[in-house]
Amino acid sequence: MKTNWETALITEHLVLVPYRRKYVHRYHEWMKDPFLQESTASEPLTLEEEYAMQASWRDDEKKCTFILLDKTHPAASPPLFAPCTMVGDVNLFFNDPDGDMGVAEIEIMIAEPTRRGRGLGMEGVEAMMQYAIEALGVRRFYCKISDSNVASLRMFERIGYVRVAYVAAFKEVELEFLIREDQDWQQKICILRDNLGKGGGVSMVPYRDEEGGKEGD
Repeated sequence: MKTNWETALITEHLVLVPYRRKYVHRYHEWMKDPFLQESTASEPLTLEEEYAMQASWRDDEKKCTFILLDKTHPAASPPLFAPCTMVGDVNLFFNDPDGDMGVAEIEIMIAEPTRRGRGLGMEGVEAMMQYAIEALGVRRFYCKISDSNVASLRMFERIGYVRVAYVAAFKEVELEFLIREDQDWQQKICILRDNLGKGGGVSMVPYRDEEGGKEGD
């Protein structure tokens, strides 16, 4: 998606940046891990295929991706963000059968083993949700999680997702976070902000490459 192509999001512990070419090589190394392949239902790709995938996602208005960077790294400050700080990614998929762009499936991956269990996944999901609500107009989020992935189920439920379906054939639980106009949806956004940086929420800043200009790919 090009909507977020020149946008970075800053939270208490993370910087979320668009998925540019310079992040592909590290992402490709991550996806050689059988555990990540299984947990994301992904097939291994060659590096060339990974670059092609990155380009297609850039141009696909039904996919929104941010790479997660560790904010504690000294290079992870605006307007320059270093790829060596990568810890994972967060994605939205707009695949509603009726074409409703207010409905999005959300996925999170913390790929670096040393960064798991620190709350970064929850922070990344909440940051993406606040951005999607305020910038993209999303009003319903849902996710599909293996019933054996207890940690992810608990994380999404802590955010406020509720279980709405179970697919026995795939052993998957579907959860949703729903905002209705007849509810105090602003309160839900405030809860997200409160969880992100103790009320600071998400700061949006321009994204630039290392040379200080806008990167084209």
